[in-house]
Amino acid sequence: MKIAYISTYPPRECGLATFNQNLVNALSLNPSYNADESFIVAMNESDDISEYAYPKEVKFVIRQQNQQDYIDAANFINNSGVDSCIIEHEFGIYGGNSGVFLLSLINKLNKPFVTILHTVLKEPNFMQQTIIKEIAAKSAKIVVMSKKAILFLNNIYQIPSAKIKLIEHGVPDLNPSDDNPVAVSALFKNRKVLFTFGLISRNKGLETVIKALPKIVEQHPDVLYVILGNTHPGVVRHNGEEYRDSLKQLADDLGVANHIAFVNKFVSEEELHQYLTACYLYITPYLNEAQITSGTLSYAVGAGAAVVSTPYWHAQELLADNRGKLFDFKDDKQLALIVNSLLSDETKHHELKVNAYRYGLNLRWPAIGNVYLALLNEALIAHQKPGRTIPPIIDVENMPALNLAHISLLTDDTGIIQHARFGIPNLKEGYCIDDNARALIMTLMAYDQDKNPTGLKLMPVYLSFIQYMQSEDGNFRNFLSFNRNYLDEVGSEDSFGRTIWALGYLICAAPNNSYREFGRELFSHSLSHFKKLKYIRGRANTIIGLSYYLMAQHGDERITLEINGLAQSLIKAYHENKEGDWHWFEDILTYDNAILPLALLHHYEVTGNMESYQIAMESIEFLNTFSFENGYLNPVGNAGWMKKHGKNPIYDQQAIETMAMVLLYSKAFAITKDTAFLEKMQMSYEWFLGKNSLHIPLYDPETHGCADGLQFNSVNRNQGAESTLAYFISHLSVLKAAESEYQTLSSPLVEVDKYS
Repeated sequence: MKIAYISTYPPRECGLATFNQNLVNALSLNPSYNADESFIVAMNESDDISEYAYPKEVKFVIRQQNQQDYIDAANFINNSGVDSCIIEHEFGIYGGNSGVFLLSLINKLNKPFVTILHTVLKEPNFMQQTIIKEIAAKSAKIVVMSKKAILFLNNIYQIPSAKIKLIEHGVPDLNPSDDNPVAVSALFKNRKVLFTFGLISRNKGLETVIKALPKIVEQHPDVLYVILGNTHPGVVRHNGEEYRDSLKQLADDLGVANHIAFVNKFVSEEELHQYLTACYLYITPYLNEAQITSGTLSYAVGAGAAVVSTPYWHAQELLADNRGKLFDFKDDKQLALIVNSLLSDETKHHELKVNAYRYGLNLRWPAIGNVYLALLNEALIAHQKPGRTIPPIIDVENMPALNLAHISLLTDDTGIIQHARFGIPNLKEGYCIDDNARALIMTLMAYDQDKNPTGLKLMPVYLSFIQYMQSEDGNFRNFLSFNRNYLDEVGSEDSFGRTIWALGYLICAAPNNSYREFGRELFSHSLSHFKKLKYIRGRANTIIGLSYYLMAQHGDERITLEINGLAQSLIKAYHENKEGDWHWFEDILTYDNAILPLALLHHYEVTGNMESYQIAMESIEFLNTFSFENGYLNPVGNAGWMKKHGKNPIYDQQAIETMAMVLLYSKAFAITKDTAFLEKMQMSYEWFLGKNSLHIPLYDPETHGCADGLQFNSVNRNQGAESTLAYFISHLSVLKAAESEYQTLSSPLVEVDKYS
């Protein structure tokens, strides 16, 4: 058996890397395993491929946030001689929103594979749940390490038990040593050691043990609490050693500074085993129950340590049947009572150690490795070639890199400036809420895509602008001068709708609860104005905002009534204006046209309303009849617009019109999985890059701005907020569609009968 392993790998210091190395070593003990032709595909957290000095078995490195690397890795594996793959999954090691870039790899992979889930969330968000479902659909088997994980996958992710295999976390194949150097070291000698190890971060709850120490030391003055491990690299990057220093200060304040010791290093498994067999009690004081697997706890049980732990999910299972003791979360008093009891009763302490050791014999890596090898053999026998035989429609590799430099240039501490002369902000024109609403949507998308730091930095500027423009009655002004004077009392219905779109999207996709709550407050204050909307585009934009709100707030009856009422007005307009081959909502196509069917697709998505779906599909087909002449997009031009049964005037073409087309086809593809929509979306996006009637790009790779429009013989060289935001929203929509393209052709499609 020749295997490719996809995970982190040493010398990267993380639990997943250690697990992966142990799994490789365990499988290599089996005579049917081919070590020479097996290899590792290692995950790097940065773009520096040389960040780690990987050993020779690492044959390919994936940069976490580079989606093309995942596709290239799949091709590398496909062209190798391996028989099967093991993918280790943990949220945080793969790139894209919730690690969605991994799906690009598994979609291209033509080898059978099993996926090990190190985390199974009880309350996943939509993306997390979707990703796990898709991984399960493509995997030969899903491996989990606890019974509760199986229940979660069954009940929350709707993954059948037949697809799941329980294999407990492996532990080192080591036995206690009579001459343990740690036991006789200056640190441990003549002390009753309480011990915790692992990467240090606030969720580990180490302060609970320190708070319990005064009562423990009062009865057992020879006690020492040893904490082994470095501070988590992510914590160090953002907060330095603040948490470790706070623990030291707490021990000093409680008068137990002489009863705590930090060993700041990453140790080998052999040395860790020496610590575990030398300590008197091993303690995991984690702060909440949501931990489905704990490698540190497994190691402690495997070493035959007496364990005291909070009752997180894995601890409840692993420490059952008197293999350890549990205390409540953050309850230092209960912890002190349990520890003092075990320190005073050698019989109870010995029983815990014996029970743990006996159970741990079943968890040792050689035995666990044989189970994995048998599972891979089953996968190989049952393997069927995936259906995808064509290249992806979206060419991510040739898309410009996401660069928000021009957006940053247009933005000051008030908001985003409306217009620019060439690439220079035109301060005389001031600001509008339309552009700041779009800017908020774009920064949310950018942060959702790859945790873009510029997007996160600019986000509160745009949100603050929207708040500043909201009047006391909940409506929104639109225009603001550069010196921050209001230029209108009530904005247009279009600007109102776009602002509701932005707030709904914020509530659905906010990077933190503070922004979400702030957005919900502004959104709620505007509710009374929904029924006052008279114009079709204001209603359509509002529908889209309400749909995002409902994605985050399922079952909100008031908002459901509001969106249904607004959608009915679009449906009525369609029936009133439809005539012959004119399948449209008005007797003219003007601006932002694709927003109208897009709104009905959003309505269908959150309500299941089939009439909205049918009308959206009919009107999309109508748009298609004149929008793609000569193999590229020709959006409706502003020079006269397109009257009923008339011709598309073509020029002047606006970026906002193209953005609406990209969003429309992206949503249609997401709902139907029909790749024809994916092709139309890609063609629409390429309008920005030069596949248009003049064959001139509107996106400027030097300034990273977008020209304001396509004229009959040139482009409008001004690069204002509207056009530049339209480009980046389109760009980010295409990237997101590329992440989910794996769902087409290679997965069963759920077809919607639009005539039922």
